[in-house]
Amino acid sequence: MMENTNTHLMQIAMDAAIRAGNAILKVYAQQKVEVTLKPDETPVTVADQQAHEIICSALQATGLPVLSEEGTDIPYEERRHWKRFWLVDPLDGTKEFIKRNDEFTVNIALIENGVPIEGVIYVPVTRELYFTGDGAAFKTLINGDGSMHTVVQLPAHHIEDECLIGVSRSHMNKETETYINSYETGGKPLRIVRLGSSLKLCRIAEGTLHCYPKLGKTMEWDTAAGQAILAYSGKNVLNFHSGEPLQYNKPDVTNPWFIVQ
Repeated sequence: MMENTNTHLMQIAMDAAIRAGNAILKVYAQQKVEVTLKPDETPVTVADQQAHEIICSALQATGLPVLSEEGTDIPYEERRHWKRFWLVDPLDGTKEFIKRNDEFTVNIALIENGVPIEGVIYVPVTRELYFTGDGAAFKTLINGDGSMHTVVQLPAHHIEDECLIGVSRSHMNKETETYINSYETGGKPLRIVRLGSSLKLCRIAEGTLHCYPKLGKTMEWDTAAGQAILAYSGKNVLNFHSGEPLQYNKPDVTNPWFIVQ
């Protein structure tokens, strides 16, 4: 019964992610997009807000609470009672959206007792959809009519001739550089791949990147959907210091430093 329930929930989440992605693309097609700053000095656009509204409206049908980056700040005293909830980043990679480099995603995760148990990541520009279901992770392309192209189980690739490390396109720092310089490649040549948003997690899940160190600030909604997808593809998002998988719905929704591999 639980699998059937999750399958229904994931179908709602996937449909919501695709519809939000279509709305984002309509804004993206405009010659000029107005950018405002939130209180924490991070940028936000009408695309973020429209995607948030579409997703939250769709997820209401599930009866589960929603914590979204663009939603109201929900006190921990209320959140701590949530056994199951949705964790949403309506437009992950707003800086990449503003820079117009196509590297932004829609992230929706189902959290149970602090663990991401299902995830959806949609890439609006390329129409790539990463998702979980039936204890596995998958990738497909969404056709123009909304139907799925061929569905491939992850990981789908295995690269042996080099070591590929993903880094943030907009948030590189000295700590990350130090880690990369000490990374053991097993004698293989190392290549750094710069990518925005949760695309780095997706690429590791599918097998086209080996590692992604994040020794800097991220939030729970940045990683939750990707962590679910990675877990079902044999990978994980691990706390840099403890080596344990990241936990969610903490009093402070800031992530610790982590390594994806």
